[in-house]
Amino acid sequence: MKNALTQASASPARHLLSFTFLIGLITFSTGAFAADVRLAVAANFTDTTRELITAFAKATGLEASASFGSTGKLYAQIENGAPFDVFMAADSRRPELLESNGQGVTGSRFTYARGKLVLWSPKSGAFAEAKEWLAQGNFSRLAIANPKTAPYGLAAKQFLTRAGLWDSLQSKLVRGDSISQTFQFAVSGNADAGFVALSQTRVWPREGGTLWPVPQEDYEPINQQAILLTRAQGNDGARRWLEFLRSPQGRAIIEKYGYGFPD
Repeated sequence: MKNALTQASASPARHLLSFTFLIGLITFSTGAFAADVRLAVAANFTDTTRELITAFAKATGLEASASFGSTGKLYAQIENGAPFDVFMAADSRRPELLESNGQGVTGSRFTYARGKLVLWSPKSGAFAEAKEWLAQGNFSRLAIANPKTAPYGLAAKQFLTRAGLWDSLQSKLVRGDSISQTFQFAVSGNADAGFVALSQTRVWPREGGTLWPVPQEDYEPINQQAILLTRAQGNDGARRWLEFLRSPQGRAIIEKYGYGFPD
């Protein structure tokens, strides 16, 4: 992975190829390695988690591994017995369900970050007035995550519905299985712009681009919650990971990537 990151800075074309490859590699392979604590993490939190894992190892001497995907799909895997220790969702509903059905430890659930939705294009000057651009519909494709499985997709749907644009834009929407795939649609040009997590744009290495923060009053708060899974309630490493997320060091890393916290 270090070689891939080094090569990514060599040229825009090679960078894009390596960037896309890395997302796929992290999503499907990271969780396969043996570790003290195994995490199921919402896709929008990929880069933040990578830095948290490094800092956690330095602070505690413990190793964490992560599998990334849409919150809905990770929840389904946990329901079907996937061997995770901690679930870090992009919403509060699924952790609440796990707590209520006994698969999550009562009292361990908390909001580790509040997400922010943005409309983004890697092209500079892609749009001026975002709402007007959306209403006019003078574009080919608009990317969103699947509202049924991805909380950021649900937030995008809520905004478009409140703006009176959800029905009129149906023919132009391309849906990603996760927010990572949605971001790739915009990066690759398969969509003119996409509703993505602010944190994703913070790690996009190129200059330029067009970004519009969606007003937070236009979608329900994206309270991302973590919960200790029942199968791991005796795992000290898992409990220490949750403590680390709440620590000043952990919160500083989370905030650096563009997340907020509940008041």
